[in-house]
Amino acid sequence: MQHDVLLELKDVRRSYQSGNSMVEVLHGINLTVRRGEMVAIIGPSGSGKSTLMNIIGCLDNPTSGSYKVMGKDTLNMLPDDLAALRRDFFGFIFQRYHLLGHLCARENVQVPAVYAGVRKSKRDQRANELLGNLGLSERVEYRPAQLSGGQQQRVSIARALMNGGQIILADEPTGALDTKSGQDVMRTLQELNAKGHTIIIVTHDPRIASCARRVISIEDGAIKSDTINEQVPDPFALQEQGEQDKKPTINNMWSRSLSSHIDRFKEAFVMAYRAMLANRMRTLLTMLGIIIGIMAVVSVVALARGASERIISNIASMGTNTITVYPGERMGDVRSGRVRSLTPRDLVALQGQPFVDSVSASVQTNSLVRRGAEESNATVQGVSLDLFRVYGLLLKDGRIFNAQEIDARSQVCVIDDNTAKLFFSTEDPLGKNIIVGNVSVRIIGVLEPTDSFVIRGENPTVFMPYTSVMTRILNQNYLSSIVLRINDGFSAPVAESAIKSILTSRHGRVDFFLQSSDTIMKSIEEATMTFTLMISAIAVISLVVGGIGVMNIMLVSVTERTREIGIRMAVGARQADILAQFLIEAVMVCMLGGLMGVLLSYVVGQIIMYMVPTIVLSYSIDSIIAAVLTSSAIGIAFGFMPARSASRLNPIEALARE
Repeated sequence: MQHDVLLELKDVRRSYQSGNSMVEVLHGINLTVRRGEMVAIIGPSGSGKSTLMNIIGCLDNPTSGSYKVMGKDTLNMLPDDLAALRRDFFGFIFQRYHLLGHLCARENVQVPAVYAGVRKSKRDQRANELLGNLGLSERVEYRPAQLSGGQQQRVSIARALMNGGQIILADEPTGALDTKSGQDVMRTLQELNAKGHTIIIVTHDPRIASCARRVISIEDGAIKSDTINEQVPDPFALQEQGEQDKKPTINNMWSRSLSSHIDRFKEAFVMAYRAMLANRMRTLLTMLGIIIGIMAVVSVVALARGASERIISNIASMGTNTITVYPGERMGDVRSGRVRSLTPRDLVALQGQPFVDSVSASVQTNSLVRRGAEESNATVQGVSLDLFRVYGLLLKDGRIFNAQEIDARSQVCVIDDNTAKLFFSTEDPLGKNIIVGNVSVRIIGVLEPTDSFVIRGENPTVFMPYTSVMTRILNQNYLSSIVLRINDGFSAPVAESAIKSILTSRHGRVDFFLQSSDTIMKSIEEATMTFTLMISAIAVISLVVGGIGVMNIMLVSVTERTREIGIRMAVGARQADILAQFLIEAVMVCMLGGLMGVLLSYVVGQIIMYMVPTIVLSYSIDSIIAAVLTSSAIGIAFGFMPARSASRLNPIEALARE
């Protein structure tokens, strides 16, 4: 009876580049393999038998000639079509087992089914069944390093059968085994052949070849003989007629639904995660650049936000909705000191306006303040009684000066907390006198500690009636500035327009300018935003450097794991599967690095703020989310090239790499 032809090679040649010339390894191979045969290809080292096996298993392509699998020519097949043949039609048994060290026996067996899109429950059931049939029921959770050579080879056989394994290709299957283990493996292969599997064995050992019904001898890249071993029973005679009449088809028993693709992605995710755990140090080194980059970005943004919030808080401490009138044309006008047009009469003119909540004159100078043997330079502020309302300054003890004391140019003052601590650390300052310049001044009030810009840091500040400062200390009749607090319900632009109109009509010209707290705050916000963006851009450079580090280490990872990639391709992984695994790994590394960078930034920030209280870091959830998303984008951008490089590796070259 004519049996089905599974494999057909016609005038197959394979050449390799050697220097500037091509070296032909296979010279016009003509071969057919029928379903159910057990074929041994025997020959010395360098005869071309392994090259022939690689072409038969679709791991390599012939340079010329025709190779058909079940009548389909493989010459023009795409890489994924060849992967489908390796996954669903062939099963590989390698001399060195080629198991994945970070997977247990059951998981190694399942790898081809993962790429075939099989549900996990079915994979587990079939893998346990196969391992049980091969006597490894008690070893399903063992990793390759925990198994003997014979046990590892049986795991390799189970993997070859996972998706059906209509043709099992065994490359020196007993070469790394002791005699007993080798006999067990050959006995298993004969049993599989008796069940209908087509077996092709590559060996240099005549004893192994003698187990096959058909023996093909190859020397110097050409078939020298193709004989039948009469001592081995004809497998076709042992198989039932019903088995013979079954037409071999490429295995399509597994699901191709959307859920199978999702499951493949999940398995790629799990495999990437396990690969990361198996190489912890390399993973940590890969993360390091991202951790530093993300930490720099988040910390710099937090620092800029903190500085911005502090500045805005200080501006807000000037009083909400305040407007200050200064002499001159603009801020920084060098002639403003010679402009003396602001007078107490302007103050009176503004006091009665409906848009004014409170208004104060301001005359400021620096002066030596003394009490007994203690002395210090201090800021002396000549103000109206409304100033304390304008800026929200609160009294701790005593009172503020009144209108009568202002009119009488009384020698009274209100001091800040800094002045009280400096001159009255052990006694109550109320009613005591201090010398301001050459003027003796009685203390009638003490302010609560405040962060207001009116009181500058730890510098002592003394508030006196502006009339007293003008006449008794400075001997002048004009004001340095006038500050107003606008009533609720009035907008700053409307108030500014009214103030300009009033003062212009009084002065006959515009010899003053206005500064609004709202305007200052907007300017500060714009400036700090620009500052934040600029510093963030600089910090992003470190993130890009970290991304380049990810790419470099992922390329090293691809090089280190070339053999693993070859194994996965040999058992049916598509280029997209390899690409997805390494890309997922790069994204996971960057995401974890990003999260660790955010956490580290927060921890370091808390330590810095504890050690240096003047530094404030303000963390934003938006910046944290942006940082993690950015790290993921970096994983995709910088991980794509290594992942693509991995997916395009030649399976043969990859398997040969140690």
